[in-house]
Amino acid sequence: MQNSILVGGAADRQILLDASMANRHGLITGATGTGKTVTLQVLAESFSRLGVPVFAPDIKGDLSGIAIAGREHPKVTERIEQIGISGHTFEGCPVLFWDVDGSKGHAVRTTISEMGPVLLSNLLQLNETQEGILHIAFAVADDQGLLLDLKDLRAMLNWMSDNSEALGREYGRVSTQSVTAILRRLLVLQEAGGDVFFGEPALRIEHLLQRDFSGRGVISLLDATRLYHNPRIYATFLLWLLSELMEELPEQGDAALPKLVFFFDEAHLLFDQAPPALLQRITQVVRLIRSRGVGVFFVTQYPGDVPEEVIGQLGNRVQHALRAFTPRDRKALRAAAETFRPNPDFDAETVIGELGVGQALVSTLDARGVPTPVERTLIAPPRSRIGPLSDEERKAIIDRSPLRGIYDQAVDRESAYELLEKREAEVVEARERQHRRQEEEKAAGRASARSGGSRRQGIGESFAKSMLRSIGSSLGRRIARGILGSISGGR
Repeated sequence: MQNSILVGGAADRQILLDASMANRHGLITGATGTGKTVTLQVLAESFSRLGVPVFAPDIKGDLSGIAIAGREHPKVTERIEQIGISGHTFEGCPVLFWDVDGSKGHAVRTTISEMGPVLLSNLLQLNETQEGILHIAFAVADDQGLLLDLKDLRAMLNWMSDNSEALGREYGRVSTQSVTAILRRLLVLQEAGGDVFFGEPALRIEHLLQRDFSGRGVISLLDATRLYHNPRIYATFLLWLLSELMEELPEQGDAALPKLVFFFDEAHLLFDQAPPALLQRITQVVRLIRSRGVGVFFVTQYPGDVPEEVIGQLGNRVQHALRAFTPRDRKALRAAAETFRPNPDFDAETVIGELGVGQALVSTLDARGVPTPVERTLIAPPRSRIGPLSDEERKAIIDRSPLRGIYDQAVDRESAYELLEKREAEVVEARERQHRRQEEEKAAGRASARSGGSRRQGIGESFAKSMLRSIGSSLGRRIARGILGSISGGR
């Protein structure tokens, strides 16, 4: 079959995944140590050979071996013969390494503005009132075309607290207590590494959609070995990236090949403790991103880690072994079996508990988009190395990267923080001029009710209104936002 991916072998025949159905999404599940990472590796390198770019987080560091050719091994040879694979050549894939702090790959950054108030509120774990204040801060910045980083947002919140009365008439009440609470959460985020992640130059989506000179899709690996220790930042970042893809990529509908395949490892972190409103938006993104040509594969232990609204949209399924040691395990095993289209030759619930390492139950979508009956499958071996790269091998690949130098140095351009400081300095200067004028009037015996203390509108309020009218007026149109609050229509 053209544009097909070999997943493995079952009952003297090969199990294929139709790449044109990859944008109908997928799910890879199974207990720890049952082979999920190798399955991810096989799929990623297969998409790459078809010319499809791939994005995947590397949580344990062992996925990095996909950049280097594998080598012969008796177990690999045995599996190749069992599945009946011909033309199995060991080869690595074109890989770009990414890392939040830039130590193990190109630095990954975004601005606070690009993440938006919805995801940032979830990241900061704000209550409803605090989230409302954050939305006001973004509304003020968006109305003026301003991009925000962490220090910008702190400056904006402090300014809002100082000018709450003027803001309240247009945007709603701004509580000083809520502003203080948000500032404390921002400090916690900064100490957790947010000051490194939020900044510029921001990640450009087109750099995830590349092919090498031979036409193979480039695999972008995010080193998440440390990021994973802060699960909320990890999940929020991947969700933001999905949102960016959703907002920036044009509609393309169904095609022979997807534009990008996105693997979301440890997917349960995305849905744990997410409020219902956010879950609803996530479901929307998963449903709509298909039309942008993006396939999303969630990787987790149990199918139940993914909400029913989302799992119903995942057409391609790979289920590795689950061990039923507890009542929860038995319930999860039963639920996993029920998600498959039955095969009359065996009982899926029984087989899931019997699967060995490297075996899985697999069901894919046929050319009509209909799930195939589940098959007990021996997963194909990868052509690339199983296991991590050495530090020297990783560095050599990073040094040869075509993106070298683009993301190396952080940039702090003039934005809300600098503009607000400038305006505050203008207010101080205006107050000093007014004070001198009043002193001169008093000395000349002409002091009147026009003095600052009796004016209907003070300089502070006048400054607030002036800022709302004119700050950033030269920076362009109002910023528009999409489903998850990220900037819509590109930067």
